[in-house]
Amino acid sequence: MSGKLSGKVAIVTGGSRGIGAAIAKRLAGDGAAVALSYVNREEPAMGVVAEIRSAGGRATAVRADVAEPAQITALFERAVAEHGRLDILVNNAGVYSTRTLGEIDEAHFEMIFNVNVRSVVLATQEAARRFGDEGGRIINLSSIVARSPRPSGSVYSASKAAIEALTRCHAAELGRRGITVNAVAPGLVNTEMIAPIVDSAPVQARLKASALGRLGQPEEIADTVAFLASNDSRWLTGQVVEVSGGAL
Repeated sequence: MSGKLSGKVAIVTGGSRGIGAAIAKRLAGDGAAVALSYVNREEPAMGVVAEIRSAGGRATAVRADVAEPAQITALFERAVAEHGRLDILVNNAGVYSTRTLGEIDEAHFEMIFNVNVRSVVLATQEAARRFGDEGGRIINLSSIVARSPRPSGSVYSASKAAIEALTRCHAAELGRRGITVNAVAPGLVNTEMIAPIVDSAPVQARLKASALGRLGQPEEIADTVAFLASNDSRWLTGQVVEVSGGAL
């Protein structure tokens, strides 16, 4: 494959399905070699790899729980060992769970923050150590709920707000090395997560109130990630790009 990312190597966490799979395939389509992580869904992860390879790209699937620091390190070591370098990190892996204020306990809080926030810090550390003299691109996945939270989603919304704060802080810290750090904040996207509730009255009301009036597609999020991963975004850092069809 040839394109804007030819010769680059990307890691996409949580790349076996949904938005992560779309991102992995888009970056590969633009010429990058991709290492995608998964936890339990080996078959879908290998399916993404097979699709990329059948189109002439390079891809590797690595089992890695990003809530575990040692497994994050192993993911980066494997990616660099197989593809020779690292240029792009997409922190996409995340968990979603809602509880009312009275139902929140320590386990709920730790599960969400370990996967959604701590993993981003640790993965960004690993990427910063491995980027070469040319710098690199880091793209974090936030959500519009960081700025438009819903009842019973306080811990998840807080984790995404933390992602946006980390994005700005890391952009300021790493910029002099030629490393840009940006975030993408999707709205309602057509994934497995939304499928069970897509026909519910609250979701339909939110879609109706948005400017474009429809669900987003994973590929539409991947398009923005691909732009942020490319040289076209070279003077853009510390930003949160809302991709929500005008939901806010």
